[in-house]
Formats: sequence, structure tokens, C-alpha cells
Amino acid sequence: MLRPEDSVLVVIDVQGKLAQLMHERDLLFANLQRMARGAGVLSIPIIWNEQVPEKLGRTIPELAEALAGLEPLAKNAFSCCGNPEFVARLEVTGRRQVILMGIETHVCVHQTARDLLQQGYAVEVVADAVSSRTESNKRIGLERMRSLGAGITSTETILFELLGTAEGERFRAIQQLVK
Repeated sequence: MLRPEDSVLVVIDVQGKLAQLMHERDLLFANLQRMARGAGVLSIPIIWNEQVPEKLGRTIPELAEALAGLEPLAKNAFSCCGNPEFVARLEVTGRRQVILMGIETHVCVHQTARDLLQQGYAVEVVADAVSSRTESNKRIGLERMRSLGAGITSTETILFELLGTAEGERFRAIQQLVK
């Protein structure tokens, strides 16, 4: 079971023109925002990554707004784990449950999940907050991550699992996010 105090949210490469080409783009963008805002409500740290931003562009404004106050980490490896700064930022959290969202499912998300699992982290992939340019590549990426031991979940499932109870301000805030 995921717990907010043990979890960290990792945002992977939701940038520029490439982001605009994603399968089910509008739903993806909405769920990315929900997850980022939900992590804020639940006090879950976020590690924000951008793949070669000088070439691919910056994170889409819709998501960057939800990540206000944070700074992205630039990377050139497909896996976030190929960036020593990411590894250090993850280690400093002391958290062992990693929630992944971003693009593309079959490349950067998959390789990050693989590397994290090899390092002993529990990995959950938010299936409706990841995408690829084609539905088949998204499906293949999710299948490969599941076969490696990653959990596959959805935005609402994970937010309510992390919340745990239907009471209080946090519940009301999460409820507003998923409406």
C-alpha cells in the first residue's frame, strides 16, 4: 500500500512539441495536473525532469504551472537514473515508493522504472498520466514495466489510496481535483 510519507512523484519529460503529439493528449495533460496538485495536497515531494530542454523545449505550461516553485532537472539519458543529480535528489528524500508520470511510456518512463526497480524501489506507474505518440507504444511500455514488477494504477486510484480516508481538508481538496 502506498503511503504519502513514503512516496515521491517523478515527472518525466512533458515538453514542447513532443508533448503535443501524445496519444489522448488532453486526458494526459489533465491527469498530469491532477497528480501534481494532488502530490502538493498530500505533501509528497516532486522531482521534475526535462529531456534536453534546449532541444525539446520546456515543460508544457499547463503542467509547469502546477509545479510552480520547483526547478526541473535537465537530463540527456533516457532514464532519469542516468542523471546523478536526480539520483541524489531521490536519495535525499529517503522515500522508497516512486510514482512515475510523463512521456514517453515506452522510452523514458520505462527505462526509469526499470532502473528504479533494479535499485530496490517500489514503482507505481500512473497509466492515465503517461503516454506515447501511439497507443501501441504506450501499451507495450506499460506491459514491459508490469513484467519487471512495477504497479500500474490510475490517477484517481492512486490519489485515493494515498489519501486513505474520506474526511478532512485533504479529502475535500483531492475530491475537487478529480471532479
